[in-house]
Amino acid sequence: MREIKLSPTITPEGIKQKNESVRVYDTSGAWGDSHFQGDYSKGLPRLREKWILERGDVEEIIGREKKPSDDGYLSDHHAKRSQERKNELPDFNRSSVTILRSRKGNISTQLQYARAGIITPEMEFVAIRENMKLQTLSERIDSSPNVLRNSLNHQHLGESFEASIPTLITPEFVRSEVARGRAIIPANINHPELEPMIIWPQFSG
Repeated sequence: MREIKLSPTITPEGIKQKNESVRVYDTSGAWGDSHFQGDYSKGLPRLREKWILERGDVEEIIGREKKPSDDGYLSDHHAKRSQERKNELPDFNRSSVTILRSRKGNISTQLQYARAGIITPEMEFVAIRENMKLQTLSERIDSSPNVLRNSLNHQHLGESFEASIPTLITPEFVRSEVARGRAIIPANINHPELEPMIIWPQFSG
């Protein structure tokens, strides 16, 4: 998560009003961490590689031959000209990249695992991420009419549309929502570097 500090509001009377920080998803991944010292030519850390291989339902295959377009070039000639420039960044090093596919008889998606009743590390990761600072924030939330509507601490009760939304997001709740088709976790087996994030298109009864 990324915490965004807000400047104080200056009222017409010239009084400064403090604004609470806002927390949002940080989609920059490891590069958004000031303590992360990575090599861009090697890509991001493979956070999920161990999780994917430990499930035992994928196999390595020989991928297709590399194309100039894989590195953003229009042709071999364009690639050669670009690489001759001293200010051009080197191509991504694919020497250690493996290509995976599901073993015969398996479908290695979060949807299939969820429908099989399996809670994956990705689902656990999602639950932890969804609950970050939830308890602290819930103690500040106020639904009473006395709270200003433009306050970050104000939250109207809303309409659940008969959805059963728990106060605490558990891995089992994440699994059940994915299994029911009410949420998705994009987690391609050939992108072990991605951080699992859930997408809830909508809640419905």
